[in-house]
Amino acid sequence: MQEAKLLELSTWITKAGLAGRPETEMMAGYCERLRAAGIPLAGGVVVIDTLHPLYEGHAMRWRLNQNETQRIEYGRTNQGEAAESYRRSTFYHLVQTGESYLRRRLGPETVLEFPQMGESYKAGITDYLGIMNRFAAEGTVGDMDCVYSGWETDRAEGFSDEDVLAMRRLSPFLALAMKCGSLGRTAQALVETYLGREAGRQVLSGRIERGVADRIEAVLWFSDLRGYTGITDAAEPKQIIPLLNDYAEAVVSAIQAAGGDVLKLIGDGVVAMFPAEDRGKACIAAIAAATGAAERIAALNARRSAENLPVTQMYLGLHIGEVFFGNVGSPDRLDFTVVGPAVNEASRIAAMCRSADQPLLLSTAFAKALGGGGPRLASVGRYALRGVRHAQELFTLDRE
Repeated sequence: MQEAKLLELSTWITKAGLAGRPETEMMAGYCERLRAAGIPLAGGVVVIDTLHPLYEGHAMRWRLNQNETQRIEYGRTNQGEAAESYRRSTFYHLVQTGESYLRRRLGPETVLEFPQMGESYKAGITDYLGIMNRFAAEGTVGDMDCVYSGWETDRAEGFSDEDVLAMRRLSPFLALAMKCGSLGRTAQALVETYLGREAGRQVLSGRIERGVADRIEAVLWFSDLRGYTGITDAAEPKQIIPLLNDYAEAVVSAIQAAGGDVLKLIGDGVVAMFPAEDRGKACIAAIAAATGAAERIAALNARRSAENLPVTQMYLGLHIGEVFFGNVGSPDRLDFTVVGPAVNEASRIAAMCRSADQPLLLSTAFAKALGGGGPRLASVGRYALRGVRHAQELFTLDRE
């Protein structure tokens, strides 16, 4: 591979990484340019770990004559069949030996050593090059401490020594570009997981200055679990976290499915909002989320009861009003959340569920905003809310 081509490709992939191009797009462009430069590439894969609640990492796989580059998310590789498969891979071999690359001509003995190469061998692949680009300790993020890549050819004589040298020289540029792309996705996954989808987007867009907040209209959701304190007192400690996870999954998935944004998980409580550019639609979405959560909890309780695990129900208060949505806190510890009198009122309404013996309570403002376009409501009477100046009529869904 000519020096000019090396420089051209290293410059292109570096600029693509800095520009934040999608990883699959960078992979496809890189492989096509390798072939155009004379390297007989038939397939390639780049693997990098990430920080995600569900996935350990992801791989970008390119194959000659395929229409598109695949992005493959993979789960944990430290247990079960996945762990055994990883321990017999070329990448694990590189980790264990500390080598930066591995070269193998494919044959029966190579498949015996690395069973994952069996499909490639059957497909006519003749030569394989595996490369590992490590990060320094300061550059690691979670388990993300390197970028793996694997390259295949079906040319009868395999890669030339010049091909191997060129791919090894180019690999740090590719690794750097892929790390840039992965870190961007990791940041997005982390802020949305811990802050909520809309709050995460706001933070990533640069709204991180203390005191910066938007004045918006929103439906506010406050929910918690009935009898949670009693359950935790009676249940074994090892059951508490699975219980919280089960019920949080039921509630959060229902809120997000209806277009709401979860802002906080506080013990057994969930705080969420539905932006109300259209007040009626936001109220209908919140009720759809409440109905969806109730259905999910019913199914969850059936499963947990069959397993002799403690079960519970959800208390929920819904209110609509004007709030400030933005950064609150100290200079070195901020929270992107909602504040304002409407937030306090919503929490007080949720707390009245026990006194009113209702799983769902809606404020007067919510009932007015819902109007005649939603389900029928039934009054449960007037109640004085702690910290709220005037008593107000509260509502629930008309069960008939």
